[in-house]
Amino acid sequence: MNILSPTPEQFMISNAPFYLPTHNEEDIFQTAWKKKVPILLKGPTGCGKTRFVSAMAHKLGLPLITVSCHEDLAASDLIGRYLLQGDETIWSDGPMTAAVRMGGILYLDEVVEARKDTIVAIHPLTDHRRSLSIDKLAQVLDAPDSFMLVVSYNPGYQSILKELKPSTKQRFVALEFDYPSEELEISILEKESSIDAKQARLLVKLANKIRNLVSQGLEEGVSTRLLVHTSNLIVGGIPAVQACHSALTLSLTDDRNMQRTISELISDYFV
Repeated sequence: MNILSPTPEQFMISNAPFYLPTHNEEDIFQTAWKKKVPILLKGPTGCGKTRFVSAMAHKLGLPLITVSCHEDLAASDLIGRYLLQGDETIWSDGPMTAAVRMGGILYLDEVVEARKDTIVAIHPLTDHRRSLSIDKLAQVLDAPDSFMLVVSYNPGYQSILKELKPSTKQRFVALEFDYPSEELEISILEKESSIDAKQARLLVKLANKIRNLVSQGLEEGVSTRLLVHTSNLIVGGIPAVQACHSALTLSLTDDRNMQRTISELISDYFV
C-alpha cells in the first residue's frame, strides 16, 4: 500500500497577501500559534477572515490548507480514503491529515455548514491531545508544534440547526471580525484596485448607507470584497453607476423594492 500525501511546498503562499490589521488580531493569532491554541474567526461575509489567515500563514512561513465546508462534508473527506489506481490500492490523505503531517495551518471555512461527525472529528486536535486518529490506517498522528487549526463562520447565518455546540466553541479562542473603519476601508480599495481616493471614499460612504438597510430587510450588508469588485469595474472603465448596479445592487438582493432603494442611494453618490 502506498500513501499519497502532498508536500508543504504545494501549499506555501509565495506572495504576501495584502492585509491591514484593524486591532491586535495579528498578535493574538501569533501568540495562539506559539501556545498551540486553535482559533475561531467570526464575522460577516467578505470582511477579511480568509485574507487574514492567508496573511498570517505567509508571515509565519507555514503551508496553508483551506477547506470550504458544506453540508455533505464528511469526516472521511477531511481525513482521507483508499483509492484504486490500476491494480494497486493507494491511501490518499485528506486535507486535515495532510495539514497535520506537514505541520501547517488547517483552515475550515464556514465550519458550521459541515456535518456533525465532521466537527467531532476535529476535537482531538483542539485539546491537550493534539492528535488525529486514522482508523483505516490504524494510526494516530501527533500534530507537530507548528500545526494550527483555524475555523470560521458567519454568525449572521446561524440557525438552530447550524450552530456550534458550546462544547466545540470552548475549544477555541475567538477573534471577531467586522467591516473595517471608513478610513481603513478606503485604503484597502486604493491598494486592491488602484481606484482614486475620491471615488474610494464615495464607495465606502455608499456601502455604509447600504449596510444600514440590514435592519430594514436586507439580508446582509456590502462586504469589503464586493467593494473591491466594484472598484475594479470602475477602474476598468465601467461607469460608476453601472458598476455599482452590477456589483452591489444585483449581487445583494433579488427583491425589487430593495433594489430600487439601493439604486436611489447609488444616485445620491454617483451621477
